[in-house]
Amino acid sequence: MGELSDEKLFEAHRTGDGAALRTLIERHQGDLFRFLFRLSGDRHIAEDAFQEAFLQVHLSADRFDITRRFRPWLFTIAANKARDLLRKKVRRSELPLSAPVGTSDGRVTFADLMALDEPGPEAALAIEERDQMVQRAIDRLPWSLREILLLAYFQRLSYAQIAEDLGIPLGTVKSRLHAAVGGFAKHWAAVQRESESPEPRTEPGLGPGDER
Repeated sequence: MGELSDEKLFEAHRTGDGAALRTLIERHQGDLFRFLFRLSGDRHIAEDAFQEAFLQVHLSADRFDITRRFRPWLFTIAANKARDLLRKKVRRSELPLSAPVGTSDGRVTFADLMALDEPGPEAALAIEERDQMVQRAIDRLPWSLREILLLAYFQRLSYAQIAEDLGIPLGTVKSRLHAAVGGFAKHWAAVQRESESPEPRTEPGLGPGDER
């Protein structure tokens, strides 16, 4: 079953195969959770959004257009779930991704910084610190830019596919992604400067719908 495409697995799930959905969950668990954690900056929200996304996938099974790809549909549902959970939390309380972001440690790209490697013991502390810095830079982007940047990174979709999945014009995709990469580069540089300064940091805490 593990050799079947996502679409074939989902069709099997729709026809009553109890193991098909479990295979889909296991297949996408790593990438989808990392995407949601980067998007929300909150492990609990990422976990809840992950569960709610697959629940929605199950409930919407009969309405899924089998001519479309499953993975972009799943990630779009998950992003919407994370946005809703973040809003509830607030109420209760054309540059490519391979473009250098101009860091002080060489020609590092957004894709380089997004990689969550499994480090050896001697490198674990440094990589954990870098991941925290990356998350702070992402958190400073408004939601619309954060979402499109992470969708583009994790899904590796064309501009046209992103436009279709998000329901926005192609030109908007290009301008948002361009702005998102540029904004991340600016915030990453600021986070690096702050990490080298003894002065205390303050985080802006932007949430869904917030803009700079």
